[in-house]
Parts: sequence; structure tokens; C-alpha cells
Amino acid sequence: MRSMTGYGHSTYRSDDFVIECVIKSYNNRYLDIVHNMSQALQEYEALVDERIKEKARRGRVEVSLKLHVLKSKVELTVDEGLASAYREAFHRLSDIADTPSPLLSDFTSIEGIITPVGSDDSSQYREGVEAVLDEALAAFAEGRDREGEGTRKDLERLGEQFASSLDRIKARSGELEAHYRKLLEEKYEDLTGRKAGETDFISELGAILVRYSINEEVSRLGVHIEEYRKLISSDEPVGKKLDFLCQEMQRECNTIASKSQLVEINLLVVSMKDDVENIREQIRNIE
Repeated sequence: MRSMTGYGHSTYRSDDFVIECVIKSYNNRYLDIVHNMSQALQEYEALVDERIKEKARRGRVEVSLKLHVLKSKVELTVDEGLASAYREAFHRLSDIADTPSPLLSDFTSIEGIITPVGSDDSSQYREGVEAVLDEALAAFAEGRDREGEGTRKDLERLGEQFASSLDRIKARSGELEAHYRKLLEEKYEDLTGRKAGETDFISELGAILVRYSINEEVSRLGVHIEEYRKLISSDEPVGKKLDFLCQEMQRECNTIASKSQLVEINLLVVSMKDDVENIREQIRNIE
């Protein structure tokens, strides 16, 4: 089980440059990768995405990949022909206008006279990019696994609380049927003045008990609990499955509450519904 929140950081240093990688993730329904990369490293975006998808299935993942150049390989070239042409033009203008000769700054402000020429081969950064990605992703995945294991323990505790309440409801389900039987017998006697025992009463009683029996709901919740235990023990992403399962568990609890008139059972249902809400709160943060 993995959390959807995580953090990883790594730095790669060479004599000529430094590459820094920071990976952070937050809760999200789907996998959403957001990039913040130096221009010289943008061609590695596909590589970054591929590596992240090996570690994460869901979540908003923010990746910062920054390049800091320590030794520039840029050289400056001078277009001597262009500079000579401007010099001659400046001198002619100076003679005509009787103004001072041009300054060096007049030439440096002209586009094209001085041109920076540097290596734009970004392949030199590949080793560094792969190194920082591997290290940052390892820390990122370790943090997600560690937090996910903590969440698993909480889910186990909440699941066992829910199962314990369900067992207590199951043990008292017979009391609920006895309660309705007694209630109906008393009502029958009040209305007819006769003891309940006639065939028509027994038939009606059976129909009502079927309508208000919680045996099916208790049985389905037992199946849900077994599935819940399997899911939280799985190493696969189970967040969506658990969310759907919690909806089903909540629905069965609501049905039991609507059928029961016993305070003891209703209090147990309230506790179970609270457990389910706490479970849903926890699984919002797992894959």
C-alpha cells in the first residue's frame, strides 16, 4: 500500500554543471505530472514521465529539474566585416555632422557584431539527469511506502472495529426478530381481543419479519469485511476499489439502521458508520 503524498530530492555535480531534482506529490484522482524544467533539460521530459510512472499510479506529481552551469563553454565571435562596415559609416557620419568619433559601446549595441557561440548538445546532461532521477525517485518511493504502511495499520484497526461491531449486531439480530414478534402479538391482541396464534396472523408475522430482518445485510457486510481485509493486504493500488467497497458498506449500515428499533443495534450502527467515514478519509491518500 502506497501513500499518494511523497517527497524526494537529489543533486548531481560535475566539474561543469550541477543538476538538482525535486519530486513532490499530492492527492489526486488520477496521475497528473507537472514539470518545471530548465530549458536545456526539456528534451528529457518523456524520460522523466516514464520513470515516474514506474513508481506512481495516482497523484499529482510535481517535478523540478534544474540545471546550474558552473563553467560556460560559450565563445564570442566578432563579425569583423560587419564591424568594419559600421566603423566606416560612423566615421562618415562623424565628418558630416562634425561630431566625436564613435565609442566601443556604439558597436557592442549593434546586433550581429558580437555573437555568442556555445555547445547546445544536451546529451552531455543525460547521465546527470538519470542519476538525480533515480536517487530522487528512490527517496520519493520510500517515503510513499513508509506513509502507506502507516495508513495500512490504521485501516486494519478501523476494519477490526467495524467487524467487532458487526459481530455484536449479528449476535443480537435474534433479539430484533423477537422484538417485532412481541410487538405484533401485542398489537394483534389489542385489536382483536384474541391471543395471537391463528394461521393468518402467523402468515402476516412471517412476511413482516422477512421485511424487517437484517440477516441479509449482516451477511453481505461479512463478505465486504473479508474483501476489505484482502484489499488492504494487497501491494497493488487499491484506493479506488476500497472507496467503492466503503460505499457498499455504508449502504448496508443505513439499511440496518432503517430496519432496527433496538437502541443497542442502532448505537452499534452509528459506530460502524463512523468507522467507514474514517476509512474513507484515510483511503483518500492512498493509490
